[in-house]
Amino acid sequence: METETRLKNHFLIAMPQLADPNFFHTVTYICEHNQDGALGIVINRPLDISLGEVLDHMRIECEDEAIRDHNVFFGGPVQPEQGFVLHRPVGGWEATLPVTDEIGVTTSRDVLQAIARGEGPAQFLVALGYAGWGAGQLEAEIKENAWLNGPAEPKIIFEAPHGQRWEAAAALLGVDLRLLSGDAGHA
Repeated sequence: METETRLKNHFLIAMPQLADPNFFHTVTYICEHNQDGALGIVINRPLDISLGEVLDHMRIECEDEAIRDHNVFFGGPVQPEQGFVLHRPVGGWEATLPVTDEIGVTTSRDVLQAIARGEGPAQFLVALGYAGWGAGQLEAEIKENAWLNGPAEPKIIFEAPHGQRWEAAAALLGVDLRLLSGDAGHA
């Protein structure tokens, strides 16, 4: 019988005192969590590159300026040269990890080709890199009060302005991050 809480399809919300520059004030969408560890995509840290630049680098043609202007996000410090597309609906792409019945994360080129043609998923977020934790590491960090966690909301991932996602994710839990103290009490 599995007694551990699994955080797949949850938000991992950095506590205000989390000083790691990779995760300061971030929201990470957890795509996989099992006994071997966890994998997530940071959803609120845009990079200084556009999707058009990524498509050009990959030699994928795209003339739609709205698509070309999409932000590309820092998905996490692991494999920053690897692209990840968080999207809804899941679809039938070559290399997709379904997170839920609605949301998947894809690493294959075909999803970007479809997006460039205007035939991709209705909603998507393109990220470089991912956040990863080894077995038991994420659970230990949560116990140390580095993170809040709670069920994810697709509207925050795909529709909320990126600058509001950290506070919006915490608000789902009834938490106002501006009111949290960086001090933890210990008995």
